[in-house]
Amino acid sequence: MVEQDTIKLLRECDAGVKMGVAAIDEVLGYVHSYSLKSCLRDCKTGHERLGREIETQLLKHHDTGKEPNPVAKGMSWIKTNVKLAMGESDQTVADLMTEGCNMGVKALSRYLNQYPMADEESKSITRSLIDQEEKLACHMRKYL
Repeated sequence: MVEQDTIKLLRECDAGVKMGVAAIDEVLGYVHSYSLKSCLRDCKTGHERLGREIETQLLKHHDTGKEPNPVAKGMSWIKTNVKLAMGESDQTVADLMTEGCNMGVKALSRYLNQYPMADEESKSITRSLIDQEEKLACHMRKYL
């Protein structure tokens, strides 16, 4: 049970990291403020670091990870592009990123509760990812 919960939790983190990196990549070209761009790049770097950590843990369990849900990814892409088409501004980017972070924190917290038998290392990675998402959402406030 421990290994099953560990793998399931790591898979969800893997999908979440990939979704976060893709979201940042989508909006970076629309950012005007140097400080906002820097903040997003720093978060992307942190997500990529955690992604490598997740990949290492998954490999230990002979698992290849999980891609984000294609429907969720498609809906996110549509929403992002529609909102940015209506108004290319740092405020729009901050709003989109805040929404994404809040959804990520909610989902990851749910998975922590759903997979209580996961090992401490995978729970720690999940908490680190939640922390990164919460910090980014807080940084976005000054651009809203």
